[in-house]
Amino acid sequence: MSTRQEIINDLYSNYDEDTRTIRSRHGQLEYRTTMNYVHRYAKEGSKILELGAGTGRYSIALAKEGMDVTAVELTEANLATLRRNSKGLKNLAACQGDATDLSRFQDGSFDLTLSFGPMYHLYEANEVNRAIDEAIRVTRPGGVIMFAFISIYAVMYSDYFYGHWTEGQKMNFDKDNRVCHFKEQLFTGYDITEFEDLFKGKDVEWITTAGVDGLLEPIEERSDFALSDEDFDAMAEWYLSFCEKRELLGMTNHLLYICRKRNR
Repeated sequence: MSTRQEIINDLYSNYDEDTRTIRSRHGQLEYRTTMNYVHRYAKEGSKILELGAGTGRYSIALAKEGMDVTAVELTEANLATLRRNSKGLKNLAACQGDATDLSRFQDGSFDLTLSFGPMYHLYEANEVNRAIDEAIRVTRPGGVIMFAFISIYAVMYSDYFYGHWTEGQKMNFDKDNRVCHFKEQLFTGYDITEFEDLFKGKDVEWITTAGVDGLLEPIEERSDFALSDEDFDAMAEWYLSFCEKRELLGMTNHLLYICRKRNR
């Protein structure tokens, strides 16, 4: 039986994460929407921690904007690319680590903590809670934390309308249609309220839950899909007006849960 870490390392050693947010329209929308939210809470000089930083698409951009960025990445392949892409950026420190153990960082070290990858690949309840608690711990009181997660419904729409629906249903839901989480999924999805309920009793105040890539991923597979640069720019601006609407959250693949650490 492979460990979670081994499975994830194997996944990303064979996956082009570096171009994920630029090679497709849904990736571009995810990046643009996410950065819009980051810029609401970060400014030049802010101390930012990114967990599951991948190849550094967000960390590098924020460091170039003058922010003090620490990027933590679990997988060796992504970390190597991150370090190569960030060479010469003195205000970006990259290290290997797991979001469930941030013991290298002191309490309240960061103004803004971005957990943009870990929740896709955490399956056991104790590890999910440790990752949430650690992100909260290292954020200063009054600081903001963003957790990216995936909608289980969007997983079904994106992956199983092109064959094998029954297989996908059995994999991702139990006989009572409750969501399942296990490491062989690679990417685990959540019901929206299920994810929000993870924060009950935590030392945070909910700000919002927002979708970041809409319905683009499943429909981008259509042969007649067309979205020019001009139309994409218009759609991306339009989407920002609706990406927090509760009735639309289930259809978006990637989402952000945004909260503020309570002042004590």
